[in-house]
Amino acid sequence: MQSNYTLSEDPLSLDGIRSILTRLEDTIIFSLIERAQFAHNPKIYERGIFKELEALGFNGSWLEWFLKEIESFHAKARRYTSPDEYPFTTGLPEPVLRPPEYPPILYPNKVNVNASILSFYIRSIVPRIAVQATLALASLKRSKGVSGDNELEDDGNYGSAATVDVEVLQAISKRVHYGKFVSESKFRQNPAAFIPHIQRGDSEALGALITKPEVERRLLIRLRKKAMLYAQDFASDGEPLPDGTSKGKIDVNCVVDLYESYIIPLTKEVEVDYLLQRLDGLSQEEIEELARSKP
Repeated sequence: MQSNYTLSEDPLSLDGIRSILTRLEDTIIFSLIERAQFAHNPKIYERGIFKELEALGFNGSWLEWFLKEIESFHAKARRYTSPDEYPFTTGLPEPVLRPPEYPPILYPNKVNVNASILSFYIRSIVPRIAVQATLALASLKRSKGVSGDNELEDDGNYGSAATVDVEVLQAISKRVHYGKFVSESKFRQNPAAFIPHIQRGDSEALGALITKPEVERRLLIRLRKKAMLYAQDFASDGEPLPDGTSKGKIDVNCVVDLYESYIIPLTKEVEVDYLLQRLDGLSQEEIEELARSKP
């Protein structure tokens, strides 16, 4: 999902930000549904498994290689010059074209939690999302006389699974790092409310200022309804199959838990960490002027 910052009148409008975050819910759910059709395939997340990659001089995992190759092209195409895009790979090539001249949106910062997103996704999300396909694979292998450890997890769809993994990771990364937009928007509305806490490094107070429990509650309700709808199987006439005749395309509870236990808390961390850097490089006079400013 792309955002056009050259046309947006106010990229820090909270209504606009909420609209983008809501659309990202769809992107994440649909990408997870696509990943759920493949088995776990743990081999693609382990370093040193594919000797073919070592022959290319690459020592990471299959997924890390996919990220490097895909993000290298995206970097050349200027993707990571956008203020809402953060690569998982370092040492990427420079853009082929001159970057667009975006209006100033975010304050300069070094907040990037992609390493945490990648680790959590591999260890906690993929095994759970892929469980139906993994169990179906095991049943198929047993019918062919394969049993024990050899019956589980690996369906050989390494390219297809990793392609979808990259899509999921990029969507989650954008969603989490969009917390910076939320923080910047709220900071500009009332700098004086944030500045004392920033100067004291009070993360807890900053978290309290940006947390809206009722908004989070509504988000999780909406997310569950969407996941239940998108996970349905449909008959040829377009009508949903009756309850009990289909397992659904995805574990709805997993999607909700991903948001409730990880995406929302990690987004808050990004928001707070961004705010803690919001005054870096400013003089005391500039900070005092900010504190007196009105939205």
